[in-house]
Amino acid sequence: MTPDYDEAWFASRAATGIRALRAYDPGHDVVALRTLHGIALAELGSNENPYGPSPRARAAVLDELHLFHRYPDPRGAALKAVLARAHGVHPAALLLGNGSHELLMQFAQAFAGEGASVAYPQYGFAVFALATQAAGARARVAPALPADAPMPMGHDLVSLQASIDASTRLVYLANPNNPTGTWLDGDALEAFLDAVPPNVIVVVDEAYAELADAPGYRSMLPRVARRPNLVVTRTFSKAYGLAGLRCGYAVGAPGLVAVMERIRESFNVNAPALAACAAALGDIEHLHWVRARNSEQRIALSTALASRGLVVSPSQTNFLLVGFGDGTARIEAELLTRGVILRPMGGYGLPRHSRITVGTADENRMLLRALDEVLP
Repeated sequence: MTPDYDEAWFASRAATGIRALRAYDPGHDVVALRTLHGIALAELGSNENPYGPSPRARAAVLDELHLFHRYPDPRGAALKAVLARAHGVHPAALLLGNGSHELLMQFAQAFAGEGASVAYPQYGFAVFALATQAAGARARVAPALPADAPMPMGHDLVSLQASIDASTRLVYLANPNNPTGTWLDGDALEAFLDAVPPNVIVVVDEAYAELADAPGYRSMLPRVARRPNLVVTRTFSKAYGLAGLRCGYAVGAPGLVAVMERIRESFNVNAPALAACAAALGDIEHLHWVRARNSEQRIALSTALASRGLVVSPSQTNFLLVGFGDGTARIEAELLTRGVILRPMGGYGLPRHSRITVGTADENRMLLRALDEVLP
């Protein structure tokens, strides 16, 4: 009898960690919605930078057009040189990725597996769970802070430390965190890192670090040199406005990076991305301008939403986690008919919340007008 070659058949033959894995959920089909709504669409579901990249990055992409028939630099040497100068590290401490998503997946592939466990916080970035399961490792999920805490549903470092046991090979956390927008105090995070066993690798995802301006926030990137088990990941998708080019990087001990290079896909960062990211790093003025605009609009939008009786979590990112209560799904659906896209949070275990990207002043006004039409 001929077998039914459906998804279930192939899944039964997949590696153990893949069998029950669900693909990453990117949210709504934005491409289809663009066709439906055209330029009237307010895309507030993917935490993109609405101001776009540096003009220098745009020019660098155009300069690459005549080389599309050539492979990109497999080592990314020019970009690594710029990153090394910017962060005061050796190029051997840098690993490039097709977005930081790729790197987060590969850390579990390289350092976890069957018989090992990976610790990460509840309501942490979705890729932490995907990476753990795909590697066949056991997840140890640390309960988040309560909803009435100063950092509601943010990382609880005490519970995260308690989740580490003898089988733990890897710890993931994000600072600031997606999807809650919350952040960790620098001193508290340093104390946590001091308490982690030296044989456990800690990956701190700082995708939104360039947008954080809270007094207590502190990047862990300068601490990598004296902490061999610490890795910091960054991306050019957020503050630098280069989401469409897919480029991220990790900073870690050269020995760790050398092991990761063994599984890095060849030519994993394309030539336009390499050129654009190097150029973007040189345009500090544009980065500061984006950060200032995001901060002022984040405050304005948070205030406007709170004035409408909504629960808005504190944020140091370019998005807000907003509690709509029992009517969340209805509100999201009705906003969608008005050309406003939010990010449903059911997949994160937060079905009574939506994640809202901080848009431009015009986009935020469009959101608020639409909300006033659909809120009870």
